[in-house]
Amino acid sequence: MKRVYFDHNATTPLHPEVKTAIIESLDVFGNPSSLHEDGRQARALIEEAREKVASLINADPDEILFVGSGSEANNTVLSLVICIGDRCGLHPPSGSNLVTSTIEHPCILETSKCLEKRGTNIRRVGVDSNALIKMDELEDAVTEGTSLVSIMMVNNETGAVQNIERALEIAHRAGALFHSDAVQAVGKIPLDVKSLDVDFLTISAHKIYGPKGVGALYVRKGTPFCPLIRGGHQEMGRRAGTENTLGIVGLGKAAELRAEEMEGEAQRLAELNEMLRAGIQSRIRNIHFNSDPAYCLNSTLNVSFEGVEGEALLLYLDMKGVEVSTGSACASGSLDPSHVLMEMNLPIEYSHGSIRMSMGRSTTREEVEYVLDVLPDIVEKLRGMSTIYGGER
Repeated sequence: MKRVYFDHNATTPLHPEVKTAIIESLDVFGNPSSLHEDGRQARALIEEAREKVASLINADPDEILFVGSGSEANNTVLSLVICIGDRCGLHPPSGSNLVTSTIEHPCILETSKCLEKRGTNIRRVGVDSNALIKMDELEDAVTEGTSLVSIMMVNNETGAVQNIERALEIAHRAGALFHSDAVQAVGKIPLDVKSLDVDFLTISAHKIYGPKGVGALYVRKGTPFCPLIRGGHQEMGRRAGTENTLGIVGLGKAAELRAEEMEGEAQRLAELNEMLRAGIQSRIRNIHFNSDPAYCLNSTLNVSFEGVEGEALLLYLDMKGVEVSTGSACASGSLDPSHVLMEMNLPIEYSHGSIRMSMGRSTTREEVEYVLDVLPDIVEKLRGMSTIYGGER
C-alpha cells in the first residue's frame, strides 16, 4: 500500500546522511570524559557536533548544552524558578514567578502545574482564534516579581508562529529571564539567538531528521543556571551523565544539513501547503482552518471537519496509507479535544473533528494530490454515519 507520511511535527524520518554519520561513529565507544585516546575521540565528535548546532542558531559553542530530549530541556529551564539563591540570582518567590501560555507543549504545562503545587506562582496567558499569544494579557501578567517567561516559538498543533520578539521585550523590560521552546521552529525558520537576545532556547533532534533521545538547550552566556540533573561534571557541569555520543553526532549532522536545506525547502513546502489548503477548501464543505497562513509554519495545516470525529478520520486515512495526527504526539492516546483548539475558543465539534497534517523534506506534490483524492470521500462517509448529518451511528 502507498504510504504518505504527513506527521512530521510528531517526528521526522532519519536523514540518510545523519544515518551515515552515526554508522561511521559506531566504533567510537570511549567515554568522552576519559583522558585516553578512545575518550578523546569521543570528545572530539561531541565538540564538533556542538559547533554545528551552535552555528545553526548563531550561538557560541559553549552556550549549547546537550540533553536527552526537548522535554528535558524545558524541565531544566522551568526548574530555575525554584532554584533561588546567590548561584542563580533569580527573584525571590513572590509575585508571578513563572509566566507561560495556555497552549504550550504538555511538558511545559505539566511541569508548571507541578511547580504550582510546590508554591510557585504561575500566570497563564491566553491566545486568540489563530493561536497567537494575547500580548495585552502578557503585558499584564509579567511584573517585577516575574522570574521567568516561557513562550513557545511555533505551536506544534496549529503551526502558529508567535511574536517572540515582542514577548521578549515585555519579559526583559520587567527584568525576567525568557525561554522559548523552539522545537518546532529550529531548522524550519531562520533563527539568530544573538539578534533575538533570548536567554534559553530548546532544540530536539528528532524534529529535524536526527535521532530520538537527544536534544539541546541554548543557555545565553552569563545567564543564571542551575542543573536539573546533578552528579557529574559533564556538559561543563550543567548536566550530569555520560554523554550520548552517537545521538549527539546525529544531532550535529542534522543541524548541519538543516542549515544547507532549510531555505530551499521552505519555499517548496509553502507551495505544497497552499495546494493542500486550496484543494481541501474546494472539495469539502463545512470545514475550518485552525491557523492564519500569514502567521503559520509552511509545513503545517490544521483543519477541522464539521460532523466528523478526528480519531475516526485519522484511522480511515491510515487505512488508505495516509498518516496524520489529531494533535500533539504526546497526547495522542487521549480522547479529549485538543487543549490548543479549546483555548482558541473553537466550537466543540471543531475541536473534536480536527486533524493536523505536517509535511517535510520528503513530501511531494504527488503525495498532496493523493491526500486530496482520498480525503473528501472519507469525510463524506463519516458524515453519513454522523447524527449531525442525519446518518445513523
